[in-house]
Amino acid sequence: MTTFTVRLPENLRKELEQVSRDEKIPTGQLVRQSINRYLGVLKFRKLRKNALPFAEARGLITDEDIFKALKR
Repeated sequence: MTTFTVRLPENLRKELEQVSRDEKIPTGQLVRQSINRYLGVLKFRKLRKNALPFAEARGLITDEDIFKALKR
């Protein structure tokens, strides 16, 4: 694993430490999980954006349309 240093505003550091205590998760683990989730959301949005024209061509406009199609 690589070490990565980042500067945080004081209020964000305090909030991070509070969540770490509340959730009983080491701060480093909380940061790794947060970055991993954020990057996952970005990847999902990119995939969704790329797939949108194909979905619309098949009449899949809303999330509900997609859920219905998946149940078939």
